[in-house]
Amino acid sequence: MQFPDDDNGQLLAEMAAEGINLNQMHMVDFFILFEQKDQAESFAKAISEDELAPKTELQKCKDTGVWEVVTTVEMVPEHQLLSQTEQYLESIANSHEGYGDGWGIMADTE
Repeated sequence: MQFPDDDNGQLLAEMAAEGINLNQMHMVDFFILFEQKDQAESFAKAISEDELAPKTELQKCKDTGVWEVVTTVEMVPEHQLLSQTEQYLESIANSHEGYGDGWGIMADTE
């Protein structure tokens, strides 16, 4: 498989090398960071009402003290779709003073 030469492409290439099937549906976690809890809560409420990403989790990073909203989207992790989803979530986060911090897939432990 060929992947674009950017951060998302590099991560996809690493996943493919680890044997993750990138042609099937996965639960993809997108990480959005906020300095203030009320901003994170406001974003979490807004995004949880969105059909794209109904599952969200709010947590505080023990190391940095920033608030993190993990938004889970079920999707095939295709480069363009990942990039578009990331941009969409970040556009909403920006209006709540948040910013994107990447994405990831929990590997199956079977």
